[in-house]
Amino acid sequence: MLSLTPSQIIEYLYCPRYTYFEYVLQIPQHEEKYYKVMRGRELHMEKARQNVEYLRRRIGVTDKRLNQYLTNELLRGEVDEVLWLKDGTMAPLDYKFARYEEKVYETYKTQLYCYAWLIRENFGKDVDRGYLVYTRSRNKLVELQIGASHMNEVEKAAYDINKIVVQNYYPKATKYKRRCVNCTYRNICIK
Repeated sequence: MLSLTPSQIIEYLYCPRYTYFEYVLQIPQHEEKYYKVMRGRELHMEKARQNVEYLRRRIGVTDKRLNQYLTNELLRGEVDEVLWLKDGTMAPLDYKFARYEEKVYETYKTQLYCYAWLIRENFGKDVDRGYLVYTRSRNKLVELQIGASHMNEVEKAAYDINKIVVQNYYPKATKYKRRCVNCTYRNICIK
């Protein structure tokens, strides 16, 4: 089995062919060119330095670990903050270099679902919510509910990605054709 990242799960859920082009044919997407990606990485380092002692008591945090690298059989990732909560559960917290615009993007949700799955498997605790901090909206904190079905969805995606890569399987393209407009691979994808 391949060890995947939340980004790979997100890409697969956006369009399974993305996985095929990048990881089977090994055609790179050159993400390092994107400003928001690079600024987001810098932001995570800044927040790690600033928030060493800060506990979010308002949401019931009793302890936390910063920049926690976690793995399981199928997935690996670094969680900005792993939170222990008063009710005995745990939660991921992720910083976003973005403005909150009254909705949460699916990519952000999927990343939290991946982290929740990793936390549950590594710490053996229930994870029923996660948090996003929107740094460009004065560090607005947004809570998201996380259910077993969300974690099952990312686990299924991880198995599907392994099938594509290991078996050299050419999957169907996304059914949402608007996604193809800005796709890195649109010129080589046979629809």
